[in-house]
Amino acid sequence: KNIHFIHGPGCPVCIMPKERIDHAYILSQQQDVILVTLGDMIKVPGSHGSLQDARSQGADVRFVYSPMDCLKIATEHPNKKVIFFAIGFETTTPMTAALIEQVIKQKIDNIYFHINHVTVPEAMTMLTQSKIDAFLGPSHVSVISGSHIYAPFPTQYHRPVVVSGFEPVDVMESISMILKQFLENRCELEIQYKRAVNPEGNQRAQALINKYFEPREHFRWRGIGDIAKSALRLRDAFASLDAEVIYRDSLPTKEIDDHKLCICGEILKGEKNPKDCKVFGTACKPSSPLGSCMVSSEGACAAYYKYGNLL
Repeated sequence: KNIHFIHGPGCPVCIMPKERIDHAYILSQQQDVILVTLGDMIKVPGSHGSLQDARSQGADVRFVYSPMDCLKIATEHPNKKVIFFAIGFETTTPMTAALIEQVIKQKIDNIYFHINHVTVPEAMTMLTQSKIDAFLGPSHVSVISGSHIYAPFPTQYHRPVVVSGFEPVDVMESISMILKQFLENRCELEIQYKRAVNPEGNQRAQALINKYFEPREHFRWRGIGDIAKSALRLRDAFASLDAEVIYRDSLPTKEIDDHKLCICGEILKGEKNPKDCKVFGTACKPSSPLGSCMVSSEGACAAYYKYGNLL
């Protein structure tokens, strides 16, 4: 009863601001464009509607399970411009980098990229300003980046971190490790998910990421606001592949806030619970989401909507 879990900003769909969704929507409307993205991104509402809405109006919008599927789409439609709207944390960033590598290697000239990859440590740093006592580090991100990215949290912010797997037994053991640290008056970085995570991470994947991407100075997280250097962009050397550069005159730059009744930002920071929202389960539900946390199955509000009766 003394342990409170906070569903933080770990869902890449949930943190995508409306203006970036609008970019995807507008790009899908451009002549001879096939817009490709991953899974739940199709359903996230922007100010113009969702990509699902754009598709219903005739836009060629496709979702794929792997970025590499773009190669087949581009080959089958040589007269079309295939724009990959890339999303995700460090887990999926290497796949986008690998796709870029293949596009260059195979000299494919009709694939472009709109990059929206975000990074975990900067968001965690923001969360240290909230009433959070400890972190469970995400396993899949840590496989790529290594556990060393969490080193500052015990030393600088006095928050213990245990890198946890996703299986129930992993989570339970990780909680036990956190509690043991508190009982023994320790504040350390530990790895529970040792079968897949090490301090260094996947250095080959990291090198591929660094080859094609660099940190953005600023990136707005939906409902949270700007978190400096928390996202990636294509390096200038690859501007010829960058849809944000190629279509800059068509893409809006104005920031767009969520619906006034939406409290997704406060939920993602652990300041409020989904059931504190006035429109939760009524005006906002999975079939008609107002906020991004209700769109993805990974979102806090969608999880509470589906499983809240079990709490």
